[in-house]
Amino acid sequence: EGHENEVKSVAWAPSGTLLATCSRDKSVWVWEVDEEEEYECVSVLNSHTQDVKHVVWHPNQELLASASYDDTVKLYHEEEDDWVCCATLEGHESTVWSVAFDRSGERLASCSDDKTVRIWRRYKPGNEEGVACSGTDPTWKCVCNLSGFHTRTIYDVAWCHLTGALATACGDDAIRVFEESASSDPQQPTFSLAAHNSPGQAVTLHCSASVRRTSVEAEPSRRKRPRVSFSKHISLMARAVFPVSFLE
Repeated sequence: EGHENEVKSVAWAPSGTLLATCSRDKSVWVWEVDEEEEYECVSVLNSHTQDVKHVVWHPNQELLASASYDDTVKLYHEEEDDWVCCATLEGHESTVWSVAFDRSGERLASCSDDKTVRIWRRYKPGNEEGVACSGTDPTWKCVCNLSGFHTRTIYDVAWCHLTGALATACGDDAIRVFEESASSDPQQPTFSLAAHNSPGQAVTLHCSASVRRTSVEAEPSRRKRPRVSFSKHISLMARAVFPVSFLE
């Protein structure tokens, strides 16, 4: 507890010892988890001026990104035992709903109410491309703007860490998947639409799922939590055809 309004998003740091939360109260909180699983708020970040929609951690560093109703993305890191905002990414013309790092953590995708997806790249001080940096902090520069593909708000974006494909969730009832051209310039990457499932289009689903029935025992553990045991492994294979509207 601590936020003064709706909590919109939560995210674990790669180490598992930090938890980030964001809220409609315009703040981002960083919580530290100790060996006894006690949660202590170590920093309250009030860099945004409006509702904070989403938080996400860098895949292998303690670098945190947040998306907000104030049309910006902000990045935070720890500095002298406190968390500070180290970069503000501006360019979107309306609410930024979500952000996602690629596998390397060198690029960040953001999606917005302005119907665009922006790709930001990190440039470190002394970079060969000559991108100016302030002091020892890197600069995040927008290197690609995916526009004209969506007709309504883009609510979420996800970067596949295996293939590099970029997926978006849109208010026009469609899911789109983009693939980066193998010959594109890293300084100006190009993405093409690889898949687009539009409303009413039939989609074939090949579902292979493993379902496990669970039972909860009343016997408390040392931490006063119920024990959960798994029994009767059931294999389920399903093949079905649905209109996309069924999946909403």
